[in-house]
Amino acid sequence: MGDTFIRHIALLGFEKRFVPSQHYVYMFLVKWQDLSEKVVYRRFTEIYEFHKTLKEMFPIEAGDIKPENRIIPHLPAPRWFDGQRATESRQGTLTEYCATLMGLPAKISRCPHLLDFFKVRPDDLKLPTDSQTKKPETYLMPKDGKSNVADITGPIILQTYRAIADYEKSSGSEMALATGDVVEVVEKGESGWWFCQMKAKRGWVPASFLEPLDSPDEAEDPEPNYEGEAYITIKAYTAVEEDEVSLLEGETIDVIHKLLDGWWVVRKGDVTGYFPSMYLQKSGQDPAQARRQITKRGAPPRRSTIRNANSIHQRSRKRLSQDAYRRNSVRFLQQRRRPARGPQGAGSPLEEEPQSQRAKPQPAVPPRPSADLILTRCSESTKRKLAPAV
Repeated sequence: MGDTFIRHIALLGFEKRFVPSQHYVYMFLVKWQDLSEKVVYRRFTEIYEFHKTLKEMFPIEAGDIKPENRIIPHLPAPRWFDGQRATESRQGTLTEYCATLMGLPAKISRCPHLLDFFKVRPDDLKLPTDSQTKKPETYLMPKDGKSNVADITGPIILQTYRAIADYEKSSGSEMALATGDVVEVVEKGESGWWFCQMKAKRGWVPASFLEPLDSPDEAEDPEPNYEGEAYITIKAYTAVEEDEVSLLEGETIDVIHKLLDGWWVVRKGDVTGYFPSMYLQKSGQDPAQARRQITKRGAPPRRSTIRNANSIHQRSRKRLSQDAYRRNSVRFLQQRRRPARGPQGAGSPLEEEPQSQRAKPQPAVPPRPSADLILTRCSESTKRKLAPAV
């Protein structure tokens, strides 16, 4: 099995808790050597005590003998009172601190002191119960990893989703679901795997098995972008369903529709089809960084492949056909190649409906008839009523 070590530590954000008294804890996603991912919660005072002990264990690397030999990163001491602004502004420092720790020599980055500190504790598995008067407020890190005090917009209310079918987990980092289970989504990954929590459980869940409880009639997925974004395949995939597309590793394609379930619609020439997003790397992105997303979980299942899906909403998710994707893509490419020639030369907007189904123009309103014509054609009753006015 090999030695136990940590591959990566990512700061997700922090929580404001009210039991037993108001305090703040940071949320870390810890990825271990077996690709399992665990979420742990630590106060900053705990992190600082860990930091001081680490310096005592490695005085040379801490710069206690010669300052120029220091490789252990700096960490500011906690304030006498740490409020929300201090907790928020410290996230950037902690992100850099964890990244530097993982880059240190193995005798430090894999020492028992560091591994024990980031192991899951019983308190990490205790979620707030319904009996508590006030649940924690969750503040997630910005996607770019940078934090600014001016960006504070209030607590993140975790979205609530419901499982539409049973799901059996295939790895320790996933979470099993039963039809009707209600979960809170902590993180939505572009790969189609979402990190969720439910009662005393946490884990990754395929987004295709979830539907929102709040505002079900609003569109979840963004609109298609037929201009497309350039991506490169980092892993080959052979189509299983008719509407999927087979691609080899290293092919360049255009992504025209990014769906939340992790199956994106891509375009290769005039061919369109679904392809797993976790096998794609944005053009210009670091290949090593992109390949780290390919885990042993593999691509999540597609929503169309789920049997006995039981939705509570009358309106089903909007779904475009591959014919609509192909037609609009071809139309967009033709418009881009053809130069505009004034208002008439500009192409019509992309539509899913064919030309024959477009709305027809309304007929013109006829002119009002004259008063004599009205009196000629109206009934005797109407003539008697109009007689004094004539």
